[in-house]
Amino acid sequence: MNGQETSRKTIWSWALYDFANSSFTTLTVTFIYATYFTLGIAENETEGTRQWSTAIAITAFVVAVLSPYLGALADRGGLRKQFLATSTIICVAGSILLFFPQEGQVGFALAVFVITNIAFEMGNVFYNAYLPDIAPAKQIGRISGYGWGLGYLGGLLCLVAALFGFVQTDTPILGFGTDNGENIRATNLLVAAWFALFSLPIFFLVKNKSQQSLPDVRTLIGQANQQLVSTFLEISRRFRQVLRFLVARLVYNDGLITVFAFGGIYASTTFGFSTEKVIVFGITLNIAAGLGALAFGYIDDKLGGRTTIILSLVGLIGFGLIAVLARMEILFWIAGLGAGLLAGPNQSASRSLLGRFTPEGKRNEFYGFFALSGKFTAFLGPLLLGLVVQATGSQRWGMATVIFFFAAGLILLLRVNEKDGIRNVLELE
Repeated sequence: MNGQETSRKTIWSWALYDFANSSFTTLTVTFIYATYFTLGIAENETEGTRQWSTAIAITAFVVAVLSPYLGALADRGGLRKQFLATSTIICVAGSILLFFPQEGQVGFALAVFVITNIAFEMGNVFYNAYLPDIAPAKQIGRISGYGWGLGYLGGLLCLVAALFGFVQTDTPILGFGTDNGENIRATNLLVAAWFALFSLPIFFLVKNKSQQSLPDVRTLIGQANQQLVSTFLEISRRFRQVLRFLVARLVYNDGLITVFAFGGIYASTTFGFSTEKVIVFGITLNIAAGLGALAFGYIDDKLGGRTTIILSLVGLIGFGLIAVLARMEILFWIAGLGAGLLAGPNQSASRSLLGRFTPEGKRNEFYGFFALSGKFTAFLGPLLLGLVVQATGSQRWGMATVIFFFAAGLILLLRVNEKDGIRNVLELE
């Protein structure tokens, strides 16, 4: 009984990290700070969209380069928790700094955001790598779904706190004013406090499965380099389904990254949403996404991760078309709710599918390549959107680019054989 209780405690402590870090991606990357930067810091909406897309692209490139390498270092040195803690501290500190940039301080704002966003993304590499260690094989889909669902709940509650505590009030809490967008900028401080507080359980209650004695730094780096090359070759030769899946994710995740980075901007510039309305939109989407992640976690365990991802991509293509073509606001709300309902399951099932394909002892590395697949070409989505918006002056044409990434990723995913990938891991163990 004690073992079962400890297991539940471990799972929920792990999932709370999703609850914690979703405050950053929800408030900063998607709904509040992205919109504030475009409308309140940048010179104009078009230039702000282009600059924000460049910042997202830079983040994606750096994470693509670093994630497999740091994953290898974590595996060789048993440094997963240390790396996770470092990433979390940098992201919390960066969120605090994002309070300070004001109108016209574009370089300052983007530099801090890029560093903070890189730390956020790297933290996910090590956080995701815990999943196969703590989840029984037959429940990995629903436990991944618990994490995503709890994450969307965290983003939702943090948005509500931001709306009523800082944005939709003449007297923001803690003495903040409304001049120079101070109350909007102060939501970054809320993110920092939220992230720091709710990330604590994973560091105290979730154990590394194995802790190795550390060699000297030069030896550790040399071993990581060798293991990185070895793992890449091994994935290419022995884990064909992993390779096929990562290539598919390389493409469809570009669409998700673009939607997350520009959803709030699109709502405010194309449909004229105010900051308050963007936050309400974000709250509604988070409810839908959380429910979707929880519900589809059971579908994932029953039908498999591949089928779950395929269903989500088909739906995302349809709702993406509605969002691009919609002229009435109600249709945009329907498209947003539909996309939110399916975005969570897409991410959750992607994480659990790799967990099913991953051999013990290489999980940090495999999830490093998982991050690589999510970021290696991720600059293309935001960059293409920014270029199209700049060329056409239309947010609609820019947002239409995400449909291409969803469709191409779907076609590539059809080549993945989930049963073969699982069988390959079982043979090795």
